Amino acid sequence: MLLLSALAMPAAAQDVQAIRFAPGTSGAEVTGALPRGEHAFYSLSAKAGQTLVARIVAPENNAVFQLYVPGARQVRKDGFLEIEGKALPKAGEGEDAKAWEGKLPSTGTYLFVVGGTRGNASYRLTVTVR
Repeated sequence: MLLLSALAMPAAAQDVQAIRFAPGTSGAEVTGALPRGEHAFYSLSAKAGQTLVARIVAPENNAVFQLYVPGARQVRKDGFLEIEGKALPKAGEGEDAKAWEGKLPSTGTYLFVVGGTRGNASYRLTVTVR
């Protein structure tokens, strides 16, 4: 299944920040703030069969994420930046995921796309892999 997520932003590819765990830990937290209509991109390397727990919180309860399996990529189409790839169940475009937990289907680099549901959004994304 191929999902295309049209993101209302300039057509140039956006930087993807790697989520890294401190030595001896199995989780990390990233924080950020987004102007209305913009998105942040994070990558996470993990192995098939590991359990991923992800949660996003925002003071105004207006931040959500999409989570894509390895192989997802940013592409330009019709003047918009889109994500081409398959999202994990209940973490795709339009599903407004605020939390996700499950076993990962494949080994590789997963892609988080964080965005706001209304107005500017400050957020904290917490990720644990075990």
